[in-house]
Amino acid sequence: MSDVFEPQDLVDRFKERAEAVRKRNLPAVGGEERKHLIQQAELDFLDYGLIADAVPTLDNGILTLTIDLRPVEE
Repeated sequence: MSDVFEPQDLVDRFKERAEAVRKRNLPAVGGEERKHLIQQAELDFLDYGLIADAVPTLDNGILTLTIDLRPVEE
């Protein structure tokens, strides 16, 4: 591990996590437990995806992640 923090590396790791959640197989469970696992996977994907889309800046030791939540105009 490097001693230098690279903000883009953080964002890239979250992209990898979002993709891993998207590809994750569900265990052989049913009922409420399955429903809970699906809901958690959806939240994980949303959370990781938001960070993955961030534009990171590091200024004077302060990390800022800018995430544009405005709707995409067609």
